[in-house]
Amino acid sequence: MSADSRAPYVIGLDAGGTKTVCLLADLDGRVLDEARAGGANLQAAGELEVEKILHEVMDRVIGDRLVAPSAIALGMAGVDRADDWQVMHRVMRRIGFKARTLITNDALIALVAAIGHDPGIVVIAGTGSIAYGRNARDEAARAGGWGYVLGDEGSGYWIGRHALRAVVRESDGRGHATAMTPLVLAHFGASRPDDLVHAIYDGALRPSAIAAVARAVQAAADYGDELALQILTVGARELASSARAVIVRLGLRDEAFDVVLSGGVMHAVPRLAAEVEAHVTQLAPRCRVQRLQREPAHGAVALAVAEANGGARIPKYANA
Repeated sequence: MSADSRAPYVIGLDAGGTKTVCLLADLDGRVLDEARAGGANLQAAGELEVEKILHEVMDRVIGDRLVAPSAIALGMAGVDRADDWQVMHRVMRRIGFKARTLITNDALIALVAAIGHDPGIVVIAGTGSIAYGRNARDEAARAGGWGYVLGDEGSGYWIGRHALRAVVRESDGRGHATAMTPLVLAHFGASRPDDLVHAIYDGALRPSAIAAVARAVQAAADYGDELALQILTVGARELASSARAVIVRLGLRDEAFDVVLSGGVMHAVPRLAAEVEAHVTQLAPRCRVQRLQREPAHGAVALAVAEANGGARIPKYANA
């Protein structure tokens, strides 16, 4: 393959817990093609499965074109921790594209997709959750993003797990009746709560499958269900707490900046997003809250273009 066939293209990847999005673009950032696959979260799926998914979407997005990308940017949860970063560099080397490769967390690409390189923070609620931001000095800070066992409060998995617990507590007589019960049972194709044991444990469900229950919680909350409303209220408070930690660490509380709400749960559960917005605007009255309206992978494309042109700007953690 000639050097000329390499130069004009970049790839931007967003590998999340629920889906993976891969974009092929030119050096002006114009998207030429797109490929999608299932979730490629390193903790949930493992190294080999992640490699398989990333290889598949990159092959599909290039298709029959006789091109190779000059730069690739990958956004994935957790990869700003050294061990995961090293794993993903091994994966990308094995996939085999001889391109400049930038690996960063999924929060940064979501922030870049929304506001470019301006100061701001992003609050993500998808399968997992995290708050991440950068200030005018290109310092970064994060809170949350610890994974579904250690944290991820306010995420789809967190909401789904609390809903399931409410359903089984009602069944036992240990909890209040809740409109979530028939909705959750229907979600799993179960006729009674006892059937959930097989659906949850024998099905070897990924966290993303539990996270999908969040839609049932939103529906129950729309019915006025007290327990569903309580789950969303606490979840919003937890997400706002993560946002607060980032805002304070970066010295943004009295500044004008953008707060971006991102992730599938922010779109699927509008009550949660509205409560997070209310909390954040109380914390930082000059902030502007927006919902991310396009794929975070567009932020990965922007970083890949910058990398191809000499180097992307990656903020350093303020306490590093």
